[in-house]
Amino acid sequence: MKLDGITSFVAVAEAGSISEAARTLRLSKSVVSERLAELERSLGATLLHRTTRRMSVTEDGAAFLERATRILREVSEAATDLAERRGTLAGPMRISAPVTFGRLHLGPALFPFLAANPKIEMSLDLDDRRVDIASGAYDGVVRHGTIDDSRLMVWRLAPSRRVLVASGDYLASHGTPATIAELDGHKGVFYTNRGVADWRFATADGIEIVRARVGLRVNNGDMLRDAAVAGLGIALLPLFIAGPDIRAGNLKLIDVGVRPSPEFIYLAHPEGRRSSVKLRALADHLKAAFGDPPYWEEGAG
Repeated sequence: MKLDGITSFVAVAEAGSISEAARTLRLSKSVVSERLAELERSLGATLLHRTTRRMSVTEDGAAFLERATRILREVSEAATDLAERRGTLAGPMRISAPVTFGRLHLGPALFPFLAANPKIEMSLDLDDRRVDIASGAYDGVVRHGTIDDSRLMVWRLAPSRRVLVASGDYLASHGTPATIAELDGHKGVFYTNRGVADWRFATADGIEIVRARVGLRVNNGDMLRDAAVAGLGIALLPLFIAGPDIRAGNLKLIDVGVRPSPEFIYLAHPEGRRSSVKLRALADHLKAAFGDPPYWEEGAG
């Protein structure tokens, strides 16, 4: 049984076709097909159902796939450990991050790190949906929010202050709320992945949740900011999104006497899995690049 055959099988099982797996592996379709056939001969089992439109995993293939995936991961980790022993950061690294933060801040901080460590093979998935970190699909997940999942090992990269903002036109038409009680009478622009209970404020009596009337729900931070600038309502935005528009005067800060619950930018990985040296190095690099307080909060009031 050859490792390249196992690699080909896992790639085809994940992609659903030989042609897509060949593109991923940067091999010809004929080479991938030959490796699959050789693997099946060595195992004495059919691993894939072949049709004209798609390939699917057989019962034997499903049983083999779980262990094959683990074998490849362990081989990769073993090679990475050897490289790290020699002082080199190398090997694959898969990271998930939110779309807007990834585009605005993670990318500019990440690119110098990758340039300084050219042997790292980074896969970055930008997605605002929550991912199951415990599944092991990612080496690390960059997220913005509170830290409340006990299954995670977390490195705090930067504090993240959120502020209530609205356009000058909206406030001129609807008035400026001065207390959290007055927020109930206003329209809110809400981030779908957090829901309407996202407006949580730290008061002297504990956490208080405010539910304003819904002006818009949207699952993207850029559009959340744009909707607030367009005057659709009040938004509770992190300064890493709202900062430039606050400084430019497109958005006005709203002071209701209390602050939203504290949040952070953090890098998490599953509990029980030893973090790699390169993941720790990435966390240290990002923490230094963002600063404390983070650079995006400068001049935002």
